Amino acid sequence: MRRAVILAVVAALGAGLLAGCAKDSDEPTGSASNGGGGGKGKTTLTVGVFGAFGLKEAGLYDEYMKLHKNIEIKQTSIERNENYYPQLLTHLGSGSGLADIQAVEVNNIAEITATQGGKLIDLGKTEGVQKDAYLPWKWAQATTKDGKTIALGTDIGPQGICYRKDLFAKAGLPTDREAVGKLWAGDWNKYLDAGQQFKAKAPKGTAFVDSATGVMSAITGSNENRFYDKDGKIVYKTNPAVKQAWDIAASFATEGLTGKLQQFTPAWDQGFANGTFATVSCPAWMLGYIQDKGGAAGKDKWDVAAAPKPSNWGGSFLTVPDAGKNKEEAAKLAAWLTAPEQQARLFAKRGSFPSAKAAYSLPEVSGAKHAYFGNAPIGEIFSKAAEGVPVQIIGPKDLIIAQNLGDIGMLQVDQKGRSSKEGWDAAVKAIDNALDQ
Repeated sequence: MRRAVILAVVAALGAGLLAGCAKDSDEPTGSASNGGGGGKGKTTLTVGVFGAFGLKEAGLYDEYMKLHKNIEIKQTSIERNENYYPQLLTHLGSGSGLADIQAVEVNNIAEITATQGGKLIDLGKTEGVQKDAYLPWKWAQATTKDGKTIALGTDIGPQGICYRKDLFAKAGLPTDREAVGKLWAGDWNKYLDAGQQFKAKAPKGTAFVDSATGVMSAITGSNENRFYDKDGKIVYKTNPAVKQAWDIAASFATEGLTGKLQQFTPAWDQGFANGTFATVSCPAWMLGYIQDKGGAAGKDKWDVAAAPKPSNWGGSFLTVPDAGKNKEEAAKLAAWLTAPEQQARLFAKRGSFPSAKAAYSLPEVSGAKHAYFGNAPIGEIFSKAAEGVPVQIIGPKDLIIAQNLGDIGMLQVDQKGRSSKEGWDAAVKAIDNALDQ
């Protein structure tokens, strides 16, 4: 979903013309079996991605080919990660059909790191790659237990709280982003308190947040320990951090503070257009989506404040399969594409927030503001959030657990009036079935 909505970010950042939506390519998948010959003395490097990944659209491939006359880059793209990822696992298993560089979505990186590390080269040893240039938690996500870094981060999704200044004013709450951030600084329970204050004087037909599920996701994303422990055991049922996230989100639902919406549905989009909710947990890549759905009527009514605690939603990586015929050149390209300078340019042109902290001092990031959100200093806001995200334990089935907690459990509490316990029990049953436990 993040890759789908990233298309809207480009317009928000004034990046000019946008290439069409990604689609399944007719190009051959990889070079592991064809030798990667590009003809005329050139080496052809293939890059396999999912969705509108942005590297090609931002012009990074073209620039690299200008700098390296002996290299030709061809990208293959499958529109949806749920179709792309199973194919990637199949190709890694057989050692054939792989591109020279393969992208991996953050929800899959734990499984790749744990089960496929031996089939991917150690990019941490590539010339020019500096561990200290990246955020520690992003680097850790792609590092195996024996210290092999099998992927380099491209982007991340540090979160803030996007809020409607006009609705806050009508409810008697501050509207300045610094003052708004202080309402809930350091504590998600304070976010709940602010919602209760909003409800007391809320404009008719409005809610404080879009959905309870969104709140739960943001809270769990701000904790180091979530669904797995350090030994790889699933512990979400007994983890106090998950229980706290559930309880706070359920309180939003049972106290009537939500719009009872499901994210990325037509009703949610209409909520942005009609201004029916006052806040939403928003990673950097969502700003363009809000602008697109809110339209001209929402300009200068939206702003961005810091979240109660730093949290992350989204991000991707680049890997180089060991079965490739052009591993050395592919590693050089992966290192260049994920270098701070290129990540800063990708943010400026595509809205993908850098995972390399060394990019945050570059003008494309440090000076970034968003006109639709009252010229909010988004580079500064999201850089600070990114640097505060904890090094999280990510498990291979995180996505299954998170989806069922939200779409099966919390959605029933929010939309169907089920009790917190009923929603939790339904989620646990669905997760157990999905994981065959």
